[in-house]
Amino acid sequence: MAPAADREGYWGPTTSTLDWCEENYSVTWYIAEFWNTVSNLIMIIPPMFGAIQSVRDGLEKRYIASYLALTVVGMGSWCFHMTLKYEMQLLDELPMIYSCCIFVYCMFECFKIKNSVNYHLLFTLVLFSLIVTTVMYGMLVFTLVLRSIYIVTWVYPWLRGLGYTSLGIFLLGFLFWNIDNIFCESLRNFRKKVPPIIGITTQFHAWWHILTGLGSYLHILFSLYTRTLYLRYRPKVKFLFGIWPVILFEPLRKH
Repeated sequence: MAPAADREGYWGPTTSTLDWCEENYSVTWYIAEFWNTVSNLIMIIPPMFGAIQSVRDGLEKRYIASYLALTVVGMGSWCFHMTLKYEMQLLDELPMIYSCCIFVYCMFECFKIKNSVNYHLLFTLVLFSLIVTTVMYGMLVFTLVLRSIYIVTWVYPWLRGLGYTSLGIFLLGFLFWNIDNIFCESLRNFRKKVPPIIGITTQFHAWWHILTGLGSYLHILFSLYTRTLYLRYRPKVKFLFGIWPVILFEPLRKH
């Protein structure tokens, strides 16, 4: 039997410039990197519910856009890891840049009047997105550098609570991402010697998806909490089923 890395599946030969450490088509013929694919659910399902709740609560459109952008990141990453195709790789990389710009805009506008628009910042972020998009389409070999740009943009002096938590989780995911890249051959050999249930726990790129997805989600909550507090709402962090954090709030009563 050919090594797992040499298997071909439903989507045919790999055409992307990146092929991660997970063995290809080792779980199912239809998904190239199974665990790297399904781990994106954390970036798809919770933000979708967050966007729906934001619409119901009448929140500013930028927070709806934040949730939807994170969902698009998860969908793009899902398509990339499922197919390992060049076209899908762009769907993985570019939405990260766009969503990051939306997150930055939200943070800078936390202490402005309601429904205000910062056209200068908006223009700068749109220009940055266009430049990065042009570079990525023309020179995709700089993919890893652009990932670093996305990560560095997150290193912003969050104050406490959700801010520190989201940044810490994100950096832990970045650590796992590097472990997966640097020790790939050792991880592959280890997985061959242990039961599959143990090998699954060493899919560190999948852990990168889970941790950065959670960190990104908490960042949106942190930004939303800060904003609604400034607008004189009463935000409260609640945990659905005692596990998943959401923000509930109510306007202050007018006297």
